Amino acid sequence: MKKNLIARILIGLVTGWNLQAAFAFLFWPAQVAGAYELSGAAGAAAMRGVAVLFMMWNVPYVFALWNPARFRLALVIAVIMQFVGLVGESYILTTLTVDHAILRASILRFIIFDGAGLALLAIALFTSRET
Repeated sequence: MKKNLIARILIGLVTGWNLQAAFAFLFWPAQVAGAYELSGAAGAAAMRGVAVLFMMWNVPYVFALWNPARFRLALVIAVIMQFVGLVGESYILTTLTVDHAILRASILRFIIFDGAGLALLAIALFTSRET
């Protein structure tokens, strides 16, 4: 029971971070679009699209949060998704030249964000396993 609670707290932190980012991108897209060298209606639409992706991404996280032991597969999927995000963002960073300093900094924040999320989810996966 205690292990499940620790796992739920860790999963909850990652889910909360992801949903906070989703809401920021969805409701205040103009405030984040500049960090991705976007502007205007197209930039706002792109940011809102990213918000929808964040919300879609979090579906297995919610099941894992509800009961990490019972929905272990959802937690495994969440760990894999987080890893894919981290690798993908790291690749994107390598494709950007130094003259895109603001964009590179934004991508680097996502790398740190997803790296921390991956670590917390991996600990949650380890913690919630059946003994």
